[in-house]
Amino acid sequence: MNARTSLPALDPDQLPPGTWKIVSVAAVGSFMAQLDATIVNVSLPDLVATLHAPFSHIQWVVSGYLLALALTLPLNGWLVSRLGGRAVYLWCFGAFTLTSGLCALAWSAPSLIVFRLLQGMAGGLLAPMAQMTVARVAGRQMPRVASAMTAPVLLAPLLGPVVAGAILSVASWRWIFLLNVPVGLAAFALAVLFLPDDRHDERFRSLDLTGLGFLAPALVSFLYGMDHVARPYGQATLGASLVLFVLYVRSARRKGDDALIDLRLLRAPAFSVSAIIMFLTNGVSFAGQMLLPIWLIHSCGVSPERTGLFMAPLGLGMMCVYPLIGRLSDRFDARDLTGCGALLSFVGTLILALLAYNGLNVVLLALALLLRGGGGGAVGIPAMSVGYASIARADIPMATTALNIMQRIGGPTLITACATFLGWRLATVAPSHVVSEAYAETFGLLALFHGTLLLATRFIRPSEKKRQFGSN
Repeated sequence: MNARTSLPALDPDQLPPGTWKIVSVAAVGSFMAQLDATIVNVSLPDLVATLHAPFSHIQWVVSGYLLALALTLPLNGWLVSRLGGRAVYLWCFGAFTLTSGLCALAWSAPSLIVFRLLQGMAGGLLAPMAQMTVARVAGRQMPRVASAMTAPVLLAPLLGPVVAGAILSVASWRWIFLLNVPVGLAAFALAVLFLPDDRHDERFRSLDLTGLGFLAPALVSFLYGMDHVARPYGQATLGASLVLFVLYVRSARRKGDDALIDLRLLRAPAFSVSAIIMFLTNGVSFAGQMLLPIWLIHSCGVSPERTGLFMAPLGLGMMCVYPLIGRLSDRFDARDLTGCGALLSFVGTLILALLAYNGLNVVLLALALLLRGGGGGAVGIPAMSVGYASIARADIPMATTALNIMQRIGGPTLITACATFLGWRLATVAPSHVVSEAYAETFGLLALFHGTLLLATRFIRPSEKKRQFGSN
């Protein structure tokens, strides 16, 4: 076992033995968690009918999963230091498979929501654990292997609705969850065989209960408050979350290395920039995916079926770029690569704003989505790799938690900002100018966020690539 876990010194341009086996196992975990976040959406109407519950209750089958994800992320660093990354990954995988079976056996809406909360707590750690595992084994070759690991995960949002529709056409919604059981058992066995035992690499950390008491409810209340920011109780919840964040920062600064998330990681400029870029990248991606179908269906009169086809170039752009990230990272500086990607996404979003103002053109829409998908795909992995390269190996579990929290809250934050702005503009402009003003201005706001992302990439130091990839 030690021969497998104590990786020998290799040429920086070579991957350690067994890397691709580990990457494959890690990709399965991320794929399952992401697929389960999207596959359930199609089944919500069926759940309303079969469980005899209003949609306002059933929607918590999805929302509860996401909230549970935010709740468990702060525990990542402590769990890894206590049990080791391999053990935590196996426990999460096993729990995710078990709770998937429990979801399939749910007898009422409340029971399904509770089981989904438990599933979210397990599945929420699969993605950061997979990311941490790959970062450890890949080292300076992170972009090369991360692109291969991320490619199948990108298929999850595209496959989710298709798989759910196929299942519901021949069976009940319960089979959506039962599908995870055999796949999860097989993946668990592979993880036992291939994941290295890393307990000797960990430094024990005591659990920061005070920090957990501040940060966990702060994250949950922040996401909940952003989703309901238009209402007084949502604004109050959002304000309370900000107070809790301030209290956590004060507590973490006092505890230093013993804090739930060591804020001293942010003293490394490269890591701080990476965290900001991950926040904005995830935010503009999810905000765009929220705005596009609303505009196409409600403003352009496109059917839901055709809307899915019209949005296909977005995923195609990502799939074209991700497999090339490793080679591109070897040839170009991380600053230039992320800056180019952010610029392409910015241009694509500007095209969407022009289309919203002047009317739909399918060719220009496909071009805009290709630019957004391909450009966004060129930003995330290099920026993440810069962050990991700036910290010590022992701090990778803590860094993984911090980066994932920043990434996860980026989506709902910018989604809510764009949705709130769109709702306000739709309520204030004249009906005859809804398309030309409300949607165009909302895409303009999204373009402004893209511009902020482009600016953030310029703060990556040009020399980072040399430190990352061992360039001369």
